Amino acid sequence: MKTEKKIYGAFILNLFFAIFEFIGGVFTGSIAIISDAIHDLGDATSIGVSFFLEKKSKQKPNEKYTYGYARFSVLGGLITTLILIVGSLFVIYNAVNRFLHPVLIHYNGMLFIAAVGFIVNLVAALITHGGNSLNQKAVNLHMLEDVLGWIFVFIGAIIMRFTDFSVIDPILSICVALFVLFHACKNLKEVLNLFLLRTPKELNLAELKNHLLEINGVLDVHHIHLSSLDGENMLASLHIVTKEYLPEVKFKVKEELREHGICHATVEMETTNENCIEKECAVCEMIKNASHCHHHH
Repeated sequence: MKTEKKIYGAFILNLFFAIFEFIGGVFTGSIAIISDAIHDLGDATSIGVSFFLEKKSKQKPNEKYTYGYARFSVLGGLITTLILIVGSLFVIYNAVNRFLHPVLIHYNGMLFIAAVGFIVNLVAALITHGGNSLNQKAVNLHMLEDVLGWIFVFIGAIIMRFTDFSVIDPILSICVALFVLFHACKNLKEVLNLFLLRTPKELNLAELKNHLLEINGVLDVHHIHLSSLDGENMLASLHIVTKEYLPEVKFKVKEELREHGICHATVEMETTNENCIEKECAVCEMIKNASHCHHHH
């Protein structure tokens, strides 16, 4: 199933459930459920945004976006992750408030809502599981968090029903919120690395350079830049120095890059008697000092 269809399925489920939950929360008097309804409405909104951006990310490149729209999916991941972080902090704030002002709760209603919530979110979590788009990962994290939350609410409601120990309600919501906060921050770091054009973690610059230098006819490699569009598609641009211009060398270089998972490479060929203007780029200097292989100039 396509990523965007999965996200759309999760969106519809979440939206209807948030409305059901809000009514249920008012009926049972459980602020845990009401605050979860608000959180779910936030979820549905961010999933809606994700869906729209994921769809957009599949569009073909044009003159406005020559790289295509792959980054839009990452933007969806960013928005969803930020909503998750704000939502978690909001839940923690509510829970702390709850310690100070405990209230009476209809436990039976809470049990029923928790059971429905668990089923709905489990379905949504299964639908969105197993994508490698950062956007889908963020949406899936939302769903998993909700499944966990409902298991907690359910157990909590049972315990409170038999013991009247009502602080369990806020304690549980804090545990779930912290779990989500931790994972959302990890997700955020991945997204920011993409926007900051960090070298993809699958690639090792020095190793790649050594592989390229082993190609017959390649005398030097410099001005290497590696980045990723969306966490899946990797880009590279580099300069290759050869004795004379040999098209087959360029072909071999591109083949080597493809083996490293780089689908989009810009290779500039230079001969030894050319003086490269960009030769002294800071990155190249750094690599030259770091890798102790001979360079023939």
